[in-house]
Amino acid sequence: MADLVSYVVRKIMLAIPVILVATLIVFLLIYLTGDPIASMAPPHADPAEMQQLRVKYGFDKPFYEQYGIFLWQMMHGDLGISVGRNTKNLQVGDLLVQKLPRTLELMAIGLTISYSIGIPLGIFSALRQNSIADRSVMVFTLVAYAMPSFWLGILLMMLFVVRLGWLPAEGTIGGFASIILPAMTLGIGNAALTTRMMRSSMLEVIRQDYITQLRSRGLPEREIIFRHALKNAILPVITVIGLDIGWFVAGAVVVETVFSWPGIGMLMTNAISNADFPLVRGCILILAIFVILGNLMADIFYAYVDPRVRLG
Repeated sequence: MADLVSYVVRKIMLAIPVILVATLIVFLLIYLTGDPIASMAPPHADPAEMQQLRVKYGFDKPFYEQYGIFLWQMMHGDLGISVGRNTKNLQVGDLLVQKLPRTLELMAIGLTISYSIGIPLGIFSALRQNSIADRSVMVFTLVAYAMPSFWLGILLMMLFVVRLGWLPAEGTIGGFASIILPAMTLGIGNAALTTRMMRSSMLEVIRQDYITQLRSRGLPEREIIFRHALKNAILPVITVIGLDIGWFVAGAVVVETVFSWPGIGMLMTNAISNADFPLVRGCILILAIFVILGNLMADIFYAYVDPRVRLG
């Protein structure tokens, strides 16, 4: 157990400089996009008024000084002040705290849908290898994985909102029902990948010698699969949950925009439209940290499952 703790500590220490590099890249990209004051200033504003706004929000300073101030403030929990039309002078951190639970809720339900579909479908496909059912599942996974999330969202909206009228189209106007379509859109694409991974892992496990020995003893096939094979076949799928977070972070931005779901993705889209650079920077930074933490989680899962990884 001590080696696992040591491995986790090492990985966390390595994650810190990665997060710092991510903050530098995000800050640099936003800095290079242009002058936010040009979009903030009132129409026909004179240069003196624009310069006053630059001084007020700190955009008059050189890059290294702006980044140093941003880094120092970030370490103290301050991500700056929004300069957008609808969120002007509000703390970026407060806006993110308001929207983050919605994005986490969407990601959690989407992940549940993904694994609820992918794991059983992968097992079903593996146990019927090369059959019509197996090939049908593989075609479904290919189409679902290749289909852009915004297109899938529009198709689901046309079916369940326009045609059937079962679900609300956007936001939270329908309570919990509002999250079903966004979560399905987010989860189905990843379910395709989970299905393929589960199928491949199950096929590998059921070909092992110990499974053959269990069958030779006359154990029921159902017991062999669900009591002995599944617990080994599911390990590779579980260990990539952390990596799946990257998929859901990227998908959440698109899906939230399609369905007007009030999360970080929708907040960032509105911030981009309003040239609210501090808010865009904060949103991208939060999403980048999620991806880094997801990869860290995946590394820890691998080390927990396979002790050999801890010695690397």
